[in-house]
Amino acid sequence: MSALSVSGVDKSFGRTPVLRHLSLDVAQGSIAAVLGPSGCGKTTLLRILAGFEAPDAGEVRIGGRVVAGPSGEVPPERRAIGFVPQEGALFPHLSVRRNVGYGLGRRGDRSVRVLEVLDLVGLAHLVDRMPHELSGGQQQRVAVARALAPRPALVLLDEPFSSLDAGLRGEVRSVVSAAMRADGATAVLVTHDQEEALSCADLVAVMQHGGIVQAADPITVYRAPSDLDVAEFVGDAVKVRATFTGGFAETEVGRLPLRAPLPPDGSGIALIRPEQFVVTNRNGSAAPSTEYGPAVAATAGQQSFLGHDALLVISLSSGAVVTARSLDPGPAGERPVWLSVRGPVNGYVRGGKTQRL
Repeated sequence: MSALSVSGVDKSFGRTPVLRHLSLDVAQGSIAAVLGPSGCGKTTLLRILAGFEAPDAGEVRIGGRVVAGPSGEVPPERRAIGFVPQEGALFPHLSVRRNVGYGLGRRGDRSVRVLEVLDLVGLAHLVDRMPHELSGGQQQRVAVARALAPRPALVLLDEPFSSLDAGLRGEVRSVVSAAMRADGATAVLVTHDQEEALSCADLVAVMQHGGIVQAADPITVYRAPSDLDVAEFVGDAVKVRATFTGGFAETEVGRLPLRAPLPPDGSGIALIRPEQFVVTNRNGSAAPSTEYGPAVAATAGQQSFLGHDALLVISLSSGAVVTARSLDPGPAGERPVWLSVRGPVNGYVRGGKTQRL
C-alpha cells in the first residue's frame, strides 16, 4: 500500500487551471521529490496534501485513508502530517527543546523523543539554545526534527533549503535526508532544484503544466527522460539532429547506439548529456576509433573552468555547436579536437507535442 496516493486531482483558481488530473504514488518510507519550474503547480499540490486547499476533483489518500475527495475533507490537524516551510518558522520564544517537543503534547516519552530526533539531525548538543542563537542551516534542521517528532504519516517539505547559501545547502540536505531515512519517514519534497531532487530522493516526479509528466527513480529520470521537455529541465542536454535506423542514431557527431525504448526508424532528435562527450586533441593525428565508428573532427573554443570539471564549447564542421563536460579540458583557446560520444543516447521524435515514442 502506498503511503501517499493522489488520483486524478484537478484544481483551478477562477478560470485558471493549476492542476490537471494529477496522479502520484509514494511508497512507505521513501522520499519523493516533486520537481518543476515556477508556476507549474508544485505549491498548490503541497497545499492540497496538507489540507490548506481542497481539490476540485480527484482523491488524496494518506496511509490508505481518504483525506480529500468527493466525500469531503479531513482538516489539516487530523491528517498526521509534518510540515517544513521554506524558512523553518521556529517559535522564536521557545528553546530548541520546546520547539521540537511542541507537537508531542504530554506524551510520556516526550523528552526521549525530542533528544532522539535532534540526534538524528546532529543537534542534540544544542537542545537548550534559542532559535536566534542558531545558524540558518541549524534552524532548518531543527524544523525537520520538529516535523519528525510526532512520527507523522507524511512529512511535507516546501523548498526547505532554498534560503541557504550554496555551500551549506548540500550539507544540510544530506543530513536531513539521512535523518528521515533513519527515522523511517515518508516525505514529499517540493523543489525546483534539479541537483537537490536527484541527490536525495528515491522517486523524482517531474511536474509541468499542472501534471506529473514522469515519475521514476533519479537515474531513470536523468538517463531516460520521458520526453525532450523533461530532458532539458533535468540536467544539461545537447540535442542533435539524427536519423534512426536499426537501433542506432546517425548524427553529425557519429553513429550512436540508442537506449531503449527505441524510437521508430526515421528522422528525429538524439539527446546527449555533456559528460558523454570525449574530447581529445587532434594535433594532426588520425581519428581515434570508437566501438561504433571513428571520432569526428571539431574545434574547441570557449572554456569555463568549474573546479571539478570544465564546460567546453565545441564547434562542428556543419557550424553546429555543442557543449561538453571534461575532467581534463586541456589548454584554453581555440584548438582542433576529436569528438566522440561514450554510451547510448536517447532518441525522440516530434509529433505536435514533443514526445518519446
